[in-house]
Amino acid sequence: MVNTYHDLSYLHLDSSLTQAQSNVSTAELEAAANSTVLNVEGITSPLIIESMELLFNNGLYFLRTRSKDGSEGVAVASERAAYLYPLLKQLIIPYFIGKDARDLEKLLDGVYVYQSNYKLSGLALWCCISWVEASLLDMMGRIVGKPIGDLLGGVLRNEIPIYVASGNRGTTPEEEIEVLQQKVAETGARAVKFKVGGRMSKNADSIQGRSESLIYLTRKTFGDDFTIHADGNGSYDPPVAIEYGKILEEIGAFFYEEPCPFEHLEDTKEVADALHIPLAFGEQETSIRRFRWIIDNDAAQVVQPDLQYNGGFIRNTRVARMAALKGIPVTPHISGGYGYIYMLHFASYIPNIGKFQEDKAGVKVTDYLFTPHMEVKDGVFRAPTAPGLGMDVQVVDKVLRKALVV
Repeated sequence: MVNTYHDLSYLHLDSSLTQAQSNVSTAELEAAANSTVLNVEGITSPLIIESMELLFNNGLYFLRTRSKDGSEGVAVASERAAYLYPLLKQLIIPYFIGKDARDLEKLLDGVYVYQSNYKLSGLALWCCISWVEASLLDMMGRIVGKPIGDLLGGVLRNEIPIYVASGNRGTTPEEEIEVLQQKVAETGARAVKFKVGGRMSKNADSIQGRSESLIYLTRKTFGDDFTIHADGNGSYDPPVAIEYGKILEEIGAFFYEEPCPFEHLEDTKEVADALHIPLAFGEQETSIRRFRWIIDNDAAQVVQPDLQYNGGFIRNTRVARMAALKGIPVTPHISGGYGYIYMLHFASYIPNIGKFQEDKAGVKVTDYLFTPHMEVKDGVFRAPTAPGLGMDVQVVDKVLRKALVV
């Protein structure tokens, strides 16, 4: 059944939780972005940060925070910590030492200008800040005995439907279908995503004729009731992006992700204006103000901030609140490794979360940190419900006792 895109409420996991307002002004978007996110009412005494250290064990980087009263929080950083740790240790961590963790929202603004960090603004800076934020949220969640979603607006759900994705571009359409079928069989997912174009390739396909053939073959293979996403990774200029967008409309695809290079905001809007299929966009964005432009100008109908690239839960909640005013869902981009855990927590409390979230590689690498282990079943992931990030504290402590300090 081909979706004619007249009603985009299908993009939301629960469209009743967010309603588009008419004539939303830029000032209203800005107010939503600046509204308070963090609720620390359950922490009545100062929570002074005494130390932060980056540790490595079992192929993972951990950021452990300790307060003067003996409280502790642990976050799992991405593999980017292998080359970003000098920035983290020299320009991020020193700012937080001696500060009250309950002031986290203000601290995010403060660390941005500390030592002129704003001159380094981008993925590298905000990834480091996101790991610090996650460790502090884990610590505060442990103190109040609640998952971090309850500190950030309140948990609404624990079951998150997923789609399975392939990052391949060197496969033939037939080979790619086999990859997707295997992932569907393993997870029970009812949605898939594949790559089109050559990735920032100036209109070149990865294999001549691959993208168009794969689009049609995916629908033929999986049937009319299956949900299909396509990701361009900035492969096209507007005319070619529109051409592929119309093919995706023909097969009733769910959304069309990042057809134009990520910094080409006006090109992305041109494509969005020319198509009916919703555009998903924002995975490389690290500016709240540019997210406001994207939302204000309807350059994307699904917003996709990365929870690490864009600085963590609080900043991305601000993006989600702006999007909610215009009835736009948020389907965050997920970094590999532990990123799926951050996504699950985010999806647990954001009202306007998208219908499907990505089942990213990394589950089998980090599931042992949780009791019971994390798994996808019948196309659904369950968000952790234990305090903080939900990891098994005893397991994490055992891992960290054998870890090397970076």
